[in-house]
Amino acid sequence: MAPLGRPRGCSSLSLALLLLFEIVSFQPFATGLLLTTKEQDVVNRFQEYLKFDTVHPSPSYYPVTEFLIGQGKQIGLDTKVVEYVQGKPVILFTWKGTEPSLPSILLNSHTDVVPVEHAYWKHPPFAAKMDEGGNIYARGSQDMKCVGMQYLEAIRNLIAAGFKPQRTIHVSFVPDEEVGGGDGAKLFYESSDFKELNVGFVLDEGLASENGNYRVFYAERTVWWFQITAAGHPGHGSRLFDGMALENLRHSLNAIAEFRKSQFDKVKSGEKAEGEVTSVNNVYLTAGTPTPTGFVMNMQPSHAEAGFDMRVTPLADVDALEKRFHEEWAPASRNLTYRFVQKGKVTDNFGKPAITAVDDSNPWWVMFKEAIAKAGGTLAKPEIFMAATDGRYARKQGIPVLGFSPMTNTPVLLHDHNEFLNVKEYLKGIKVYEQILRTCTGPKDETGDTSNSKAGSGVLSETIHTEL
Repeated sequence: MAPLGRPRGCSSLSLALLLLFEIVSFQPFATGLLLTTKEQDVVNRFQEYLKFDTVHPSPSYYPVTEFLIGQGKQIGLDTKVVEYVQGKPVILFTWKGTEPSLPSILLNSHTDVVPVEHAYWKHPPFAAKMDEGGNIYARGSQDMKCVGMQYLEAIRNLIAAGFKPQRTIHVSFVPDEEVGGGDGAKLFYESSDFKELNVGFVLDEGLASENGNYRVFYAERTVWWFQITAAGHPGHGSRLFDGMALENLRHSLNAIAEFRKSQFDKVKSGEKAEGEVTSVNNVYLTAGTPTPTGFVMNMQPSHAEAGFDMRVTPLADVDALEKRFHEEWAPASRNLTYRFVQKGKVTDNFGKPAITAVDDSNPWWVMFKEAIAKAGGTLAKPEIFMAATDGRYARKQGIPVLGFSPMTNTPVLLHDHNEFLNVKEYLKGIKVYEQILRTCTGPKDETGDTSNSKAGSGVLSETIHTEL
């Protein structure tokens, strides 16, 4: 492009100001893509949030709390900070609606992130470096600091546009999700603070999509962590005899492996999605008689133990699954015992499956689906989340929850090396949340009333059970 000549009657000062405006109004960061000053400010805030080191095992929560409080004040939101466990603050922002008696909407995210292996990263994981392609590399860029800031940016834009929600909107930032949420979301959802919010619908985290369709999650698998302990006769390593501890445990390992294969085969054949089956994986084995340098090699031990990570689909027949433990996996007749390290409930507090309906019986789902379409997006088939999120604590109370993180054409990199999110996807996601809030903050839609705070919870219109 040829250089511009000086316009007639234009002073040196005015020309300089004109050039300065052009420089600051459009910030190039990748070939063929420019950021406006406003967009650059949005990206800067995201990068600043990512730079806070909130990594386990010792997240630094107070500095990031101060940052988020500052963002809430800039936007004009009411702010409340509570600590159910000292040193682990829960931040709650509120945008009061014109009809606050209606059930409110809660947008939840967590501030903590998982550990990193620095040697495997292209860029420092807390530098929030943006490369020439617009990819922002940072731990938490997908899980889930992007979502938390997108909530705030969407509200910032709606307030600037003069939009007034009928429903009250709450935004929560909670600690400790990555280690189970026991000191964060769990206590928050069980508190009187939460009950006072009159929440009718919750949005929490989802996953990136590697194609052009947004992923959405209506339930999640429940954690069952268990140990199986085998006892047996000790003996010389040269002897052959029945009832040794490792032999007893091997029967359990084989039986569990067969069950795992039956579930995995359904996924590989396309019959079921991964969230629709129950997974189980052996995560540790321990046996042997230790010495200062290893193990005694000529002695068969009297004790052996194995640990398992099981994720139970909400579609499972739990009674049939529990029957497997005492009949196949750890029968007392083989000198086996089992113990649950953690065993979550597959049902909610009312005895119903902890599932949010994703059909026309749920007006929240209808409005959410409408909002995605208005934003120019398309939804993939709703899924059951393979792992666990804080959304389970709301579902336990019978509240409809959708897991959703607006990232398309993005590799799934949560908990992985070189986690990143492209700036275009980040900015697009803000617009998606704007449309969700515009659509879902009215009192009802054409298909049903959402004045009941439990509308949309419970079982799907079709009752499905996984064969176990």
